[in-house]
Amino acid sequence: MTIVLKNYNNLILNINQKYDSKKINVIAVSKTFSLDYIKPLIDIGHIHFGENKVQEALDKWTEIKKKNNKIKLHMVGRLQRNKVKKSLQLFDYIHSLDNIKLADTIAKEEEKLNRKLKYFIQVNVGAEEQKSGVSLSNASEFVYHCVEKLKLDVIGLMALPPQSSDPTKYFKIVSDLNNKLKFKDLSLGMSADYIEAIKYNSTFIRVGSIIFGNRS
Repeated sequence: MTIVLKNYNNLILNINQKYDSKKINVIAVSKTFSLDYIKPLIDIGHIHFGENKVQEALDKWTEIKKKNNKIKLHMVGRLQRNKVKKSLQLFDYIHSLDNIKLADTIAKEEEKLNRKLKYFIQVNVGAEEQKSGVSLSNASEFVYHCVEKLKLDVIGLMALPPQSSDPTKYFKIVSDLNNKLKFKDLSLGMSADYIEAIKYNSTFIRVGSIIFGNRS
């Protein structure tokens, strides 16, 4: 679809006006969108795509990934422990590692499948009861458990700032913590605030509606 490519090119142009888009990994969050929307991006060589439901991702991406091994699929939604095995067979990145039981389950399945993924630890930066994620005060301890004890390939933090607040305050908090933990990658920013997230060193932005349009 030409509108998808137009939106995508505008996004890249907007990033390049202030930053080097080659250093920013744009995750095209394609949840709920059919292959008709996704194929134009695959055809021009875009490789990072995001989904938030395991079964939808399996239905949509299994055959595509068999044909195109360059594609990197990101799980950007909450991951349930009973979906870990299927997730590890399909996804390349998990952005929602948020508790010890999930981490332990992942480590066991990685060993069974002999497959290593890359992980972002989700931080509940706004201390919101309705959101998952480790607390800021427990983040260092959780990182130690995942990296040192379980040998998971954790590459950075991920966070979702409170919707009703200025995100920059929270981006700074997470970015500072990410640096303190000596991670090089950071998963911050969505369609409405990706430029602000890049200012605070985000290397992976998760954008959907700005590329594909509003979801029905």
